[in-house]
Amino acid sequence: MEEIQTRKTELGLNPKPIDSAELLSEIITQIKDTNNEHREDSLHFFIYNTLPGTTSAAGVKAQFLKEIILGDEAVTEITTEYAFELLSHMKGGPSIEMLLDLAFADNAEIAAQATDVLKTQVFLYDADTARLEAAYKAGHPVAKELLESYAQAEFFTKLPEIAEKIDVVTYIAGEGDISTDLLSPGNQAHSRADRELHGKCMITPEAQQEIGELQKKHPNAKVMLIAEKGTMGVGSSRMSGVNNVALWAGKQASPYVPFINIAPVVAGTNGISPIFLTTVDVTGGIGLDLKNWVKKVDANGNTVTDANGDAVLEEAYSVATGTVLTINTKEKKLYNGDKELADVSSAFSAQKIEFMKAGGSYAVVFGKKLQTFAAETLGIDIPLVYAPAKEISHEGQGLTAVEKIFNRNAVGVLSDSPLHAGSDVRVNVNIVGSQDTTGPMTAQELEAMAASVISPILDGAYQSGCHTASVWDSKAQANIPKLMAFMNKFGLITARDPQGVYHAMTDVIHKVLNDITIDDRAIIIGGDSHTRMSKGVAFGADSGTVALALATGEAAMPIPESVKVTFKGSMAKHMDFRDVVHATQAQMLKQFGGENVFQGRVIEVHIGTLMADQAFTFTDWTAEMKAKASICISNDETLIKSIELAKSRIQIMINKGMDNKAQTLQGLIDLANTRIEEINSGTNPALAPDDVAKYYAEVVVDLNEIVEPMIADPDVNNDDVSKRYTHDVIRPVSYYTDKPVDLAFVGSCMVHKGDMKIIAHMLRNLEKKNGSIVFNAPLVVAPPTYNIVDELKAEGDWAILAKYAGFEFDDAKPKTAARTKYENILYLERPGCNLCMGNQEKAEPGDTVIATSTRLFQGRVVADTSNKKGESLLGSTPLVVLASVLGRFPTIEEYKSAVEGIDLTSFTPVEEAMITKFSAEKSVPVKVVDAS
Repeated sequence: MEEIQTRKTELGLNPKPIDSAELLSEIITQIKDTNNEHREDSLHFFIYNTLPGTTSAAGVKAQFLKEIILGDEAVTEITTEYAFELLSHMKGGPSIEMLLDLAFADNAEIAAQATDVLKTQVFLYDADTARLEAAYKAGHPVAKELLESYAQAEFFTKLPEIAEKIDVVTYIAGEGDISTDLLSPGNQAHSRADRELHGKCMITPEAQQEIGELQKKHPNAKVMLIAEKGTMGVGSSRMSGVNNVALWAGKQASPYVPFINIAPVVAGTNGISPIFLTTVDVTGGIGLDLKNWVKKVDANGNTVTDANGDAVLEEAYSVATGTVLTINTKEKKLYNGDKELADVSSAFSAQKIEFMKAGGSYAVVFGKKLQTFAAETLGIDIPLVYAPAKEISHEGQGLTAVEKIFNRNAVGVLSDSPLHAGSDVRVNVNIVGSQDTTGPMTAQELEAMAASVISPILDGAYQSGCHTASVWDSKAQANIPKLMAFMNKFGLITARDPQGVYHAMTDVIHKVLNDITIDDRAIIIGGDSHTRMSKGVAFGADSGTVALALATGEAAMPIPESVKVTFKGSMAKHMDFRDVVHATQAQMLKQFGGENVFQGRVIEVHIGTLMADQAFTFTDWTAEMKAKASICISNDETLIKSIELAKSRIQIMINKGMDNKAQTLQGLIDLANTRIEEINSGTNPALAPDDVAKYYAEVVVDLNEIVEPMIADPDVNNDDVSKRYTHDVIRPVSYYTDKPVDLAFVGSCMVHKGDMKIIAHMLRNLEKKNGSIVFNAPLVVAPPTYNIVDELKAEGDWAILAKYAGFEFDDAKPKTAARTKYENILYLERPGCNLCMGNQEKAEPGDTVIATSTRLFQGRVVADTSNKKGESLLGSTPLVVLASVLGRFPTIEEYKSAVEGIDLTSFTPVEEAMITKFSAEKSVPVKVVDAS
């Protein structure tokens, strides 16, 4: 009651939804006491404020409703019919158990009612389906009736169709690319699981008020949030971003479940980013590609450009805030009155319409699995209810690397021919990663879909602690142990041991996933946009998709198109591979007249001899290139070395005591040994595309053109606001000569052990040259993993870092408060994400930051002040270190002198094409048994 009052008076919030069995049991006691002064409130909390699924409170609620139905308890306000209705909204887990109890009971009337409710449910798990199957085989008529209903997918077919016309009123959420940081700021990550509280941080309070006023003015229209002249939802993979949009502009999923809204409508001039669009699908929402700004052409049809060489855009039609438009879902077109504005058919594929009808993609995934189970149990063919999977095959066309991976992992495919890009398939997932600022939401999603144990299909799954590694504050102390305990019990390898057997590990999640991914043909799903492994193909995903992969071992998505990236020329000795990464983006944009051919596609980078740790620098950055994913093509020898390195690091985890009862980590080592043997024997070489594979585009990066360190610039003062914070402005270091630097940061998932050794080498050089080292700007260094720290200590490099460190992390006494001021010293921070996240440590407002990070979003690493915009410029490790010593950007001559004699990340393009000869016979996909 104190918490309720505090939330009301201090935050203006409603009571938190109940997930505790102990609390709900007390509430039920008060409901039974008809004279209790709190009975009315308790009844309200029981009905409207209890979380469903597998929360402990849901178990207590389901049991009490069952007792009411059986007449063992009497509550005047809850009739038998109402109790069944409440059970029908509890999704699964204990509610399904109670409904099956009632359906198989002797009371025919109750059994019939329970059966009718069960026919509407889709979240059934192994225990439920096993019970159904046993009852059917024993001749129980109710079991037969249920299976027949499930086989026909009546839980889906009897739902109402989506409306033919949907009126929307526009709201410009921002000009240019809209990051999910705007919709769900990283610095509010601690509150994501508290949906009502987290909703208060979306965009600004003023924007929230404007959205509310639009809703009042247009009660029959849905507010559509728009990225004008940009892409909606770039950057991080935030379910919380879509949750916030749905909270403000969607509809309530169930009247009995608070603050869970679905069906938002979002749009962008350049559409929706791939990761964000998946999240929209989770909620049954609509994501529109408006194309309302187009390139201006002259009388000859040539694109008109401005003084900078950028294409001039002109408005095809207006979507100014307050414009009422109509989406015709049947015609798949956008209208303003009777005027047709745009074809929006990409938002209304057969599969997406099913998501909208079912209230989200989860219900469709589980529905298909339930239908398959029922048909197989009855011994009948699966009736065609759902839109058939889109299976595209082009005779004589080879397979790209991603097409080969999808064909290998496809589930329930009907075609005997290899599938090409555009095919929409279910695939088995090999590795899943959950990170700590979205993990509490993933746990909620797992509870909501009534999942209680990890899918046995997965090779492994990991819960990280890296996003909250910098500061062990009260928020982290409240959230992280609870999250680790849940995930550990669920079956994941967890960074923190609930029993305290092994030391807490705050290693950057992507580094851990890159190590535990031992197969170059694996599919990885991770709760972060930088889930981009250099072995296999990895997809950054929202917390809900992560939960679905953990629960089912599956994911469903179209096979993406690919863009092939190869290299030519020679890499100058003073260049770092980070410069190659940035130059790839710059050269691609130049080659294709400003069109980002990477957006929404898989980048297949022919990396050759670069080890997985170093190659990750490229794959990681592909998130900023707006690619859907990336794949590294390595030669056999390099792949084996990368797998051996991964094995050694997995063994370290085992030695620490991190393996679980299922011996997941040992299983990964066994898989690694098998894969190495396949490569060595020649039975299954390293993954490579076919020689006649088809690509959307091919990019050739000329290393000879890279003569200066390359900087990714947020371009904060660009007159065109839509061109700020895009990651597309790549400039040479000479552009910034003498530009002051306020803070330097080496860390995040973009760095590896080699980067730490570069720092040590530079410090030795400076010490030898100058006798001492003075930092003219703070240098924050956060190694990505503890393994790297241990190896640096063993090799003697940590000593020079510690010698010049004004601060060195101490795990025995972790920081309990975020730093707000920085001295001109070297800070050796705890392994983890640190400044890149922006949720704990941040630069001082208005600072100019040079970092190895990936994030240059407004306000992420550094906030603005009233008179100066914060800048987060991104570059290589040697450049960042030198800038911190000088307190400014160096000249190219200063830079070359500073890195002389240092072995930067060397890279030589492969001379022979890494391809396989296409063979129609060998390209027929291996069929995977449908695990459902």
